[in-house]
Amino acid sequence: MSFVDTLRLWDEAVTCADREDWAEALSIFLSIQQPNSKICFDIGCIHLLNQDLDAAEKAFDCSIRKDEHLAVAFFQRGITFYKKKRYEESSADFQRAFKALRNNQLIDYKALGLRYILYACEVLHNIALAEAQLGNWEKAQQNLAKALDYKTEAKLSIIDKALQATLKQKHFKLVEFPLKTLFKPNKNYVAELEKKDYLGKAKVVASVVPQDEFSGFAPLQPQVEDGPAAPKEPEVLRALEGEAHTVLFEFVPETSDELAVVPGNIVFVLQKGADNWAYVVFNERKGLVPYNYLERLEISLGSKQVKGVARLHSRDAPSRPERSQGGPLGSSGNTQQQTTQQTNNSCMVKIHFTFNFAVSVPHGSPYVVLIEKISQKLKIPSAVITLSSDARGKRLVDNNTQMKNVWSRAQGGRITLWCTTKEQTEGKSEFQREIHLVALHSYESSNPEDLSFQEGDQIRLLSRVNQDWLEGQCNGNTGIFPASFAEEVPMNEP
Repeated sequence: MSFVDTLRLWDEAVTCADREDWAEALSIFLSIQQPNSKICFDIGCIHLLNQDLDAAEKAFDCSIRKDEHLAVAFFQRGITFYKKKRYEESSADFQRAFKALRNNQLIDYKALGLRYILYACEVLHNIALAEAQLGNWEKAQQNLAKALDYKTEAKLSIIDKALQATLKQKHFKLVEFPLKTLFKPNKNYVAELEKKDYLGKAKVVASVVPQDEFSGFAPLQPQVEDGPAAPKEPEVLRALEGEAHTVLFEFVPETSDELAVVPGNIVFVLQKGADNWAYVVFNERKGLVPYNYLERLEISLGSKQVKGVARLHSRDAPSRPERSQGGPLGSSGNTQQQTTQQTNNSCMVKIHFTFNFAVSVPHGSPYVVLIEKISQKLKIPSAVITLSSDARGKRLVDNNTQMKNVWSRAQGGRITLWCTTKEQTEGKSEFQREIHLVALHSYESSNPEDLSFQEGDQIRLLSRVNQDWLEGQCNGNTGIFPASFAEEVPMNEP
């Protein structure tokens, strides 16, 4: 079987396993001829999940034969022997797994396609348990003492509990490989399995033939005697619906129904209103543009000349035309544009903040209306916002300001203000204060991105990942943890 076929079947089997269709996943895995050590490991894991210990042992044997340095395969076979109560063989396999670690504290198999970290202290923990089952309590204590040298903070409680159990000559819980965790093929190799169309499908952009969608190769046309020596009368190019115009000046939209264009763009005017605004289409987007910013353009196929090409204008752009109350295109204009127009008494306030934005408020509005509009835009309390009418912040705009003087500086329905934020005088504001949580239960995880903690630990909240997971900091470590394992400490508590 080729590498590509093996890769495809491996990916299909893992996909079935992800949706917990274990029977189909096992069937696909077993159909792979000459499986590699990782696939044999996956087969053993599924057999172990199905409690078929004999088949799992054979699969792990095959995995180890193909890769004698795969420590996690020795670890899994040791667990299989332990469940079959073959404790001597179990202890021997755990020792082989520890030897394959080569005095490292852990092996992270993520780079090989397995989301699992094998810890040396957990391997020694299982060796101690197997020795304890054989009645070798002294050896069990020696292995657990050795595990303390390889422990991590997340695994400390497991070793401590096992040591306490051995002192009382009681058995403790086996550390098992997580269920439903399999080796997965390299995602970059899997992506290459799909055929790619680098050229794509041709699309008709412009044609003199109405509703022309043909994008293939036309056959040779028969040669006719006395055929036309010259083309017919020039025809106007019907590229898109509407009349072609070229843009003479840059236009920056101020409302959502207007369209941004720059000099040299070719737009198609769908409708022109009496208020000197045109409803145009450009790059499959539609919107309003001042008609005095445009110049009609005609493209002739016969003469192969372009009439009315955009000229470079040294003069300034014309003034922006006023938008009519009933719609820029008259009463019969598009209703989509009519719903988003500004009223004549509205003023566009441009705000300079850490970023620039604009809000629309009625001309002559009091300070309370203006500051509330800005507060809603920034999503912060109005009490921490400071407005000024100059960049240096010397001319403040607040409750004591005569707003009539502020609005008198508006020109063309537009005015510019500057905005800064400040902390509240008494302590930090609600959105700035640190949030601390207290652990309701102990949480331990083998995943490096998780945060482990003990019941009662204080956790500083950093962010909310989603509804179920939080990110926090505890005992100098940072990671994510289940939200249900902790609750917020009330503000009046230390």
